[in-house]
Amino acid sequence: MPDVETTTNAHLLTELIGDNAIAQTLIKEYGSLTNLACASIDELCRYNGIGQGRAKAIKSAFTLARRLSKEAYPESPLLDTPERVADLLREENRMYEVEHFQVLLLNTRRRLIRVVRISQGTVDTVLTHPRDVFRTAIVSNASAIILVHNHPSGDPSPSESDIRTIRDLIRAGKHIKIEILDHIILGRRTDKSSRDFASLRELGFFYD
Repeated sequence: MPDVETTTNAHLLTELIGDNAIAQTLIKEYGSLTNLACASIDELCRYNGIGQGRAKAIKSAFTLARRLSKEAYPESPLLDTPERVADLLREENRMYEVEHFQVLLLNTRRRLIRVVRISQGTVDTVLTHPRDVFRTAIVSNASAIILVHNHPSGDPSPSESDIRTIRDLIRAGKHIKIEILDHIILGRRTDKSSRDFASLRELGFFYD
């Protein structure tokens, strides 16, 4: 028997495309709206009853949802906890199939100036350089930064490469007087953990 979330997702999809059978098939095949949002138009068109028009409508709906999520903040959001950082970037990052490295530039009140996409890599690694991270912070006159990247595998636990990277960046930040407040890794929730992110500061990889 399908759970409440699955039933609700199928209902929402039915409202969008006007066909309950197709909606049920898509939810069953992809398992979640997150996985469905990552499907390409060509992939969706492989299902009977879905042409280019319906496939584009589905993709457009997910794009609109992400934009509405961003508009939920009437002013620059306060980013003083790992939870707030995860809430800000969760929806966008869950769509990525490879790792993306982002820098959040903050003012003196810990409010967001802007998000800068620095680089993207492979499924399990992303390369970045201190000069790329701090150049944008200096130009934007940021008082502090928060680093964020995603783990497409879903496990937000830091790798050895992640740990080496943050330690190198912390040293560089101290040299030019720009504080790194945290490094957040975004993943997915599991049956074992209600958290879909990890804070490297909370895990003890920051040294004041």
